[in-house]
Amino acid sequence: MAEFAYEPEPEVSLAPGESVQEISGKSPWRLAGRRLLRNRLAMAALGLFLLIVAVSFAAPLYAHHIAHTDPYASNITGTTVVDGKRVDVVQQGGGKLGIGEIPIGATWHSNYFVGADSQGRDVMARVLYGGRASLGIGIGSAALCCLVALLLALVAGFFGGWLDSFLSRLMDLIWAFPVYLLAISLATVLLTQENGLKWGPIHVDPSSLWVPAAIIAVVYVPYVFRPVRGQVLSIREKEYVEAAISQGASNLRLMFSEILPNVVSTVIVMLPLMIATTVLTESALSFLSIGVQPPKASWGTIINDGQNLLYVRPLVAIVPGVMIVLTVLSLNLLGDGVRDALDPRAKVKAR
Repeated sequence: MAEFAYEPEPEVSLAPGESVQEISGKSPWRLAGRRLLRNRLAMAALGLFLLIVAVSFAAPLYAHHIAHTDPYASNITGTTVVDGKRVDVVQQGGGKLGIGEIPIGATWHSNYFVGADSQGRDVMARVLYGGRASLGIGIGSAALCCLVALLLALVAGFFGGWLDSFLSRLMDLIWAFPVYLLAISLATVLLTQENGLKWGPIHVDPSSLWVPAAIIAVVYVPYVFRPVRGQVLSIREKEYVEAAISQGASNLRLMFSEILPNVVSTVIVMLPLMIATTVLTESALSFLSIGVQPPKASWGTIINDGQNLLYVRPLVAIVPGVMIVLTVLSLNLLGDGVRDALDPRAKVKAR
């Protein structure tokens, strides 16, 4: 009988296509990787997410070599060529009444592929640049959140006592606030500093992307801290930890050699889901004008720019919305696949 287990409770049969010879002698991490690679839906979701990341970070190439435009510069009086004719980017006297100004619609060509916004800026170029900001903040804040929560959970769960009580009550205090209300409050304080934030030699400009990334990371720390702390409390009582203590292992060795490898899989499972959550949060904050600050763009700021054009140029708001939907959908499907492949309570038996 070949057996690989983290916990003895549930019993799971072999994955489709697996045999005793394939799993015999292989580590749980390698088995999890094999199962993830065999999950076609998860692999398709990973491919979609990587494609979105690659396209977004190729925004300068698109703007400079294909669209030939500056996504941040206003171009109200500019013109472009559509079907051999030169037309205004922002057209005067639009609509049934012949008044007002309406930006050019989708040309389906290299420049102004999905049209322009009210400032005459190329929407497609801005969407790609906005993806760089939204994905950068989403991935960075999720990674920072998981790292901080993991370290705090290790300390709280391992040492216990007053330190555990203090950290747990601190997490409860943060959790007591509605996520967006707390994020808005922190952003309002941090973004209104004229000269930015200074802590000794460290200086952070209010327009830096690190500001929304840090804010989002802080408000979501309790959501990762709680499940990881629960696992640390459980693993601390295991026999192999007691055996290491009897051999004179130090606290650092117990935390990082005995406990950490057995809880890190939980953080890995939560990471894709946290990235999806932080991308949504960043877009919401930027839509409310308290996230990414002008002249920088994100998917949320572009949707905000397009809300006044919904009836005449809906693609300005729809395109970044579709990008958000595809990103969050792919990350959720990937997270489900990682969970199925790397469930820390799973048990594989073969007779």
